[in-house]
Amino acid sequence: MRVFVCEFVTAGGLRDKPLPEDLLPEGTLMRDAILADVTAIPGLHPVLVQDDRLPPTQLPAEPVAEGDDPWAVWARVCADSHVVWPIAPETDGLLGRMVEMAAARGARVIGCTPEAIAIASSKLKTATRLKAHGLPAIPTFPAAAPSALTGRRLTKPDQGAGAVETRVWEPDAPLPTDAGLVVQPFLDGTPASLTVLCRPDETRMLAANLQHVAVKDGRLSLTGLTVGGVSDVDGRLAALAEAVVAAFPGLSGIIGIDILLTETGPVVVEVNPRVTTAYAGLHASIGVNPAAFLPELIRDGVPPSLPHLPKAQPVEVRVR
Repeated sequence: MRVFVCEFVTAGGLRDKPLPEDLLPEGTLMRDAILADVTAIPGLHPVLVQDDRLPPTQLPAEPVAEGDDPWAVWARVCADSHVVWPIAPETDGLLGRMVEMAAARGARVIGCTPEAIAIASSKLKTATRLKAHGLPAIPTFPAAAPSALTGRRLTKPDQGAGAVETRVWEPDAPLPTDAGLVVQPFLDGTPASLTVLCRPDETRMLAANLQHVAVKDGRLSLTGLTVGGVSDVDGRLAALAEAVVAAFPGLSGIIGIDILLTETGPVVVEVNPRVTTAYAGLHASIGVNPAAFLPELIRDGVPPSLPHLPKAQPVEVRVR
């Protein structure tokens, strides 16, 4: 069966623009890890489309060249695939559009519903949803609206992926008020993330990960992760993952939840309705192929229930 792994950046989504230094390393890591896992499953054949400016891969890839419409190429490949695994930034509705495109062409889609993606793609909507369910979330405000925040603050796109365009501002610095930006307090804590498998009747936290974040000239960037690097002996993080998924109907497959580990407990930063960079170390961390659910997904339309998994072991993933 043909499994089309469509990662937006590497698959030519920005063929008419310079390749982005911030998104390309993470996109490549996720794509290559998924391709390796799919290749290891008998009967599954990964399908690849690639920006022709990138180095050749070990797998055959349909190129997206200058002047090509990547969405037209992807649509054609989706129609010839049994399963589509879309990975895209939430920016400008790209992830939701990719999921709808794949579903419209009859393929099984490893992804969340458009409704869940629409809410999780907005930091404002995410914070509002979390608060409505009594879950710990970072206070989030439109940058254009006045707020009573004091101390250091963060600005970031309301719809954006990772730490792209995330900036730290000192207490006395004036904030930008651009439309589409949000502002949050800069909280003390340890950046982390949860890798979670969602199915209709079960939520399973696969790993809790330590994020390595650098600040240079006021800009944040993810430099790497320790997948499985955060202990959850008391089950508090697994319980948080279950509560977050319950608050966002329509989450499905493998997703990520960014959190901040503070002195008073974990605080949710954002919900990523797709696989995240932590997937690159997931197989090695849990000792099980995370894509092993694909045959049952193809047959039944939902990820299967998982057996007991060993405790995740720390695995380093370097991004840049």
